[in-house]
Amino acid sequence: MTLTTPLLALSGMLLTFVATILLFPPYMRVLRYLGIVKTPRSDAPTSHGHKRGTPTMAGLLVVLVVTLATVLFYFFVSPEEQTPGRTRGDYVVQTLTPLLALVSVGALGALDDYLDAIFGRGIRGRHKLIWQASVAVAGAIYIQRHFAITGIFIPLSGEVVIGAVAFIALAIVAIVGTSNGVNLTDGLDGLAGGTVVFAFLSFAFIAFAREYFFLAVFCALMTGEVAAFLWFNVHPAEVFLGDSGSLS
Repeated sequence: MTLTTPLLALSGMLLTFVATILLFPPYMRVLRYLGIVKTPRSDAPTSHGHKRGTPTMAGLLVVLVVTLATVLFYFFVSPEEQTPGRTRGDYVVQTLTPLLALVSVGALGALDDYLDAIFGRGIRGRHKLIWQASVAVAGAIYIQRHFAITGIFIPLSGEVVIGAVAFIALAIVAIVGTSNGVNLTDGLDGLAGGTVVFAFLSFAFIAFAREYFFLAVFCALMTGEVAAFLWFNVHPAEVFLGDSGSLS
């Protein structure tokens, strides 16, 4: 690993953080103008009443900025120079693959946020689950076949071989479960952003340690992005992720 690799990750993290910090205020004004704001459910605690009218669908901006940053890095950063022995093909698999999954689920979430805010009724839960599972299946199969993964790494125990089919099944459960887990945390000030920012930061370090350098850069981009969202999401929250961000 060359010195430029962690510097690339840090510069990407700073780029997404600053860009999102600058873009969020006008973006929130647009959300308010369009009426895409949070409406607490009738069975919600009375303490949640102050959340009424708070803009939601922040996830759309998160997805757009990280998409632009990832594409910019693809065209303006030479993988051959930054990480000897790595190619643009590695960059595509390690960054554009998770990005495609992010965009696929984020687009569905954005549509759900819009329908729920404007018409009071979003996409049915089972339909969202089917779409999530479809994206997870496609992603898990592609990753397993590309990297020929047949095992999982368990700290202090090492690699445990479980076979290709078991790995794909476990990956699908992990992807769908994590997506819905984050979705449950959105709505409480700082909870979703606070958990996700540390998760992506940890993923970045793990990816570096496992020599998935481009994946580490992608996780760094996401860390800066979510940290900027958290700036506006801590109590009292000025904006919420919505399904566009929490599901993706």
